[in-house]
Formats: sequence, structure tokens, C-alpha cells
Amino acid sequence: MTHHVLVFLDPAEPDGRIEDASRPTLFATDLGVSRGDGVFETLLVLDGHVRKLPAHLSRLASSARMLHLDLPGHEAWERAIVTALAEYQRTVGVLDEVVVRLVATRGVEGTHTPTCWVTAFAPAPSAKRQREHGIDVLLLDRGYDSDVAERAPWLLLGAKTLSYAVNMAALRYAHDRGADDVIFTSSDGKVLEGPTSTVLVAHAETDDGGRVTAKRLVTPQLDSGILPGTSQGALFGAAKDAGWELGYGPLEPDDLFHADAVWLISSVRLLTPVNHIDGKPIGAEPELVKALTEELAGLFDRIA
Repeated sequence: MTHHVLVFLDPAEPDGRIEDASRPTLFATDLGVSRGDGVFETLLVLDGHVRKLPAHLSRLASSARMLHLDLPGHEAWERAIVTALAEYQRTVGVLDEVVVRLVATRGVEGTHTPTCWVTAFAPAPSAKRQREHGIDVLLLDRGYDSDVAERAPWLLLGAKTLSYAVNMAALRYAHDRGADDVIFTSSDGKVLEGPTSTVLVAHAETDDGGRVTAKRLVTPQLDSGILPGTSQGALFGAAKDAGWELGYGPLEPDDLFHADAVWLISSVRLLTPVNHIDGKPIGAEPELVKALTEELAGLFDRIA
């Protein structure tokens, strides 16, 4: 069983309150448990450094505003993260690769006081394996069109909420059919996102000698009801500096099949190549896919 460190944010203890993660710690009446009413963020720590912390804290605050959820400030979360990582290092001994999750619920029903905590734990072995060897993906219809986020803001499509039952059901559906992951599409035929990731598509132009002369990186439109990816945003900044052209959709399934490379990108799994979509191979030239992946992975590794 993976060792978890658990730290609650507590006004009486500015650095957070360490609790035993193996013992019951939440009330059954907490609205995060009974209704999935809350928000979360998942971060990666590499060699003791928390990656993209400001971006994650900013998105946590944005998600909370969409839910009208009043959370502690960034400083309180930062202190709790420091406490969690210190306890993890004390009990496990290394901080080479650690997952940190920030969770905030609406709290116990009737109290109007959010429940907030930080956990630290080792990533699943599958994260590294999929990062290195790639994944097979199914396209699944999410059941709404790409304009619904603006038309129905109560769906909270741009928030990272605890209500992930549909996302987990989609992954189980894929696993039952021999695939590793999912790319959601809208009912009007647009590419959206993965259940826990952002979609990236690459096109490259080469000369007669096979040398890459132009590279373009595209992701779905952010106003299509997808979660703005912190990893995608950071990688776009690094790729622009490295000479890549950048674009924001709209993308359709055919764009995936005609791409030179497709990846799912997330904070924990990082840049993960997509080998097949609905059983069809992606990228006509494996060496080009490998080269593009290595270049982007190298850029991503240097992101703070």
C-alpha cells in the first residue's frame, strides 16, 4: 500500500496539522464526501521542487470562485505543502518524485467552513511506464456540444472539481476494451480533453534530407468546455521560446489521425505519447514521433 502523508489546513496551526492518513479523518456529513462538492489540484515534486506551484494555486482559486467556495490564501497552502513534504521525507526518505494533492470541500453540512487538506504520496508505477512507452486511446463522446460552457456555466466545465465519477467511468470503459485512456469529443465533433489530461497535437515539416524545418503545436480551444491545463500552458511557453509555432484548435478527430504526433499531458504523467486511437496508429514516421517527443519532454523537464 502506498504511504500517504496527510496535512490539514487549520487556522490554529499555521503550518498545518499532520494526521494519520491510515485512520478516519473526515466526517461522513462532509459535502465533499456526500456530494462531491469541492475542488482539487494535483502537483508533481521532482527532486524536492514543486513544479508549477503558482499555476496550480491560481487554478485552485479559480475553481473555488466558480463554486463560490471561500478558501485559505496561497500562503496557507504553501506552508501545508512544506509540512507535508518534510513529513514525507522524514518517513519515506526521498523526494525524488512525489505527488502532492490539494483538496478543499465545502465542509460539514451546515457549518459553512471548508475542509482543506494536502496529501503527499508516490506516483503510480503506471505513470512512468506510460510516459516512456506511450498509450492506446479511445475517442468517447462526452455528450454535449463545444459551446455549452458559455451557455451553461452551472456545469462548471472550467473548474477542477471533485465530481470525477464520469471521468473515472470513462477510463474503466477504456480499460475494459483494452485501451489505456480516453480523449473526449463534443457532440458537434470537436476534440476536447482526456479525463485527467490535456491533448496536444504536433505537425512537422521536413526537407528532402529529413531535417525538420517547421514545427507546430496545437491544443483544443480553451473555450470549448475544457479545463485549462497548467502543463499545457507551461509547455507552450517553453515551446514558443524554442521556435515552435503554437495554435488553439479547433481540433476534430481527423486532425488527430493526420498528425505527426499526439500526446496527453498532465502534471503527474507529464508528456505521454499516444500510440493508437481507436486502434489506428498515430504518426506515420516513428522516428519523427520519437524526436518530437524527446524535444518537448526536454523542454518540459526544464519547466519550474
